[in-house]
Amino acid sequence: MGRVSEARQRILESARGLIYSRSYAGVGVQEICERAGVKKGSFYHFFPSKRDLTLAVLDECRAHSLEIIARAFQPGIPPLARLDRYVEMGYETQVRIKKETGHMPGCPFSNLASELSTQDEVIRKRLDGIFRDLAAPIEQALRDAVEEGALPNIDIRTSAQAVLAYWEGVVLLAKTRNDPRLILKLGKNTVPLLKPAGKAR
Repeated sequence: MGRVSEARQRILESARGLIYSRSYAGVGVQEICERAGVKKGSFYHFFPSKRDLTLAVLDECRAHSLEIIARAFQPGIPPLARLDRYVEMGYETQVRIKKETGHMPGCPFSNLASELSTQDEVIRKRLDGIFRDLAAPIEQALRDAVEEGALPNIDIRTSAQAVLAYWEGVVLLAKTRNDPRLILKLGKNTVPLLKPAGKAR
């Protein structure tokens, strides 16, 4: 049973690495199997299709991202400092991967959303759910900040979505330039953008 579980996990890890470093369309089942060291029969035993495998990869990436978010958005950290901490952690992740591969891969969710949202409705819906999950702790941080008087009385839900969209755009720009430093430079501008002109720190 352990060997079966290991084979499934190897397939997941191989697919995650290949799709993240390249693209969904640029990676085939045969290559995933070769990297995982399994036969195609084993692949289809665990995953009826490449789409099913991709959904499982997304679920793993979601769980990992939520673990990072939980560390960045701890309730004991001041609300607006949580936003900065998440930016810093994202920067550290992209720097580490660039050192290993020479390239900044960006956000795995945005990468697949850009590639597949108009082509695969099942994957699009899964990604939409993930982005909603990612926006939830941002929303809580903004709510806490408003209650503490650190932010004016803003539309919290809309602002949380705007923050997430801004961050995803920053990561995309940094990926395009292959320069993680942009994440820090632009990401740290999140809090001033939430405040009316003349009140930014």
